[in-house]
Amino acid sequence: MRDVSNGYSHFTFQCRETYNPIGDSNKSLIEEAMIQVSTNASPAVENMEALLRESEQIKAIRPGDLVQGVIMRVDREGILVGIGNKSEGVVSSREMQSLSEEEISSLQVGDEILTRVLEAEREDGASILSVDKAREEMGWLSVAAKLDGGEPVEGVITGFNRGGALVDVDGLKGFVPISHLGWTQRGSNGVEDDMERRIGERVPLKVLEVDRSKKRAIFSEKAAIQEERESRRELILQELQEGEVRRGRVTGICDFGAFVDLGGADGLIHISELSWEPVRSTDQVLKVDQEVDVYVLKVDRDSKRIALSLRRLVPEPWDTVPDRYQVDQLIEGIVTKITDFGAFARVEGSVEGLIHVSELSYNVVNHPKEVVKEGDLLTLKILKIEPERKRLALSLKQAEDILGQ
Repeated sequence: MRDVSNGYSHFTFQCRETYNPIGDSNKSLIEEAMIQVSTNASPAVENMEALLRESEQIKAIRPGDLVQGVIMRVDREGILVGIGNKSEGVVSSREMQSLSEEEISSLQVGDEILTRVLEAEREDGASILSVDKAREEMGWLSVAAKLDGGEPVEGVITGFNRGGALVDVDGLKGFVPISHLGWTQRGSNGVEDDMERRIGERVPLKVLEVDRSKKRAIFSEKAAIQEERESRRELILQELQEGEVRRGRVTGICDFGAFVDLGGADGLIHISELSWEPVRSTDQVLKVDQEVDVYVLKVDRDSKRIALSLRRLVPEPWDTVPDRYQVDQLIEGIVTKITDFGAFARVEGSVEGLIHVSELSYNVVNHPKEVVKEGDLLTLKILKIEPERKRLALSLKQAEDILGQ
């Protein structure tokens, strides 16, 4: 402890020396100070206080530190970075491999860049820095935080092996098991085909495991896609209104209908809603991946089910029957069903009419099958039209009378 006086005020301070590698020369700096200042401190005292505060902010750069610097030079060998306190650091090209060609080409003098110290100041005064290690460190921190919060991350597929996909997540190298890939295509030999085209693809991922001690980070693309889909599904279920028309893509076909993706939520078109005409098989009307407009028939938000229709996009044929047909008109029909009281004939689509047994022939008919059979194409006369009841009365014998005249 020693006294210092300048004629205006008295103060005492206590200090210890510490080594600092930052700056023009390695000199002893005051790291800690306790200052007792008397009243009416002079400008000289205030300057000394500022110096002490500034010295406390200067810290030594150590290996492993993350340093935000400013690019001073860019060339083929790497970049020169100013890291404060008149110190410089060098990032070689091999320590920038996590940057894409586009990112490297966009580097400019004056840009800020985050690096990690590999070696502190050497004899030439420069530190050895790494962009890759800095990004990896930030990646570990980011992924660990996303795991705790259950949030998804985004990564880039960098390669594949037999077990799955290699990914880069903010500079961190991770792995997606093949069972957790959102898209795979198996060839006839049982190995994954066409994976090369996915390299470089940016994909959403869910963090499954982070073990920094083992340098292991496991992700799932499938879980991230499913979570994102569930979120979109909830939104669509809330927005969707019965009676509106939506554009969708056919994702699956089965015996009882087709599933259509409306942008995150699947709806079902029952086979009975595919067409006004009878449909024997769904694939007669739709194909997988086909884009179609669909009519929203019903939205059940409790069960999260959406009923869709194709045929409701056009008027029901019975609605326009009076506009296209008249009583006493001759038309053609195909016999579709035979019963004890007559035969049904399809005029068009879903429009069918009944030929009563009494209208089949002027001769005595014990059963309609004595006169007609299923599949027969007949010329018939319209006797009555009842669109509201979806009934059409037809006559075979009266049509034959007209044709025979």
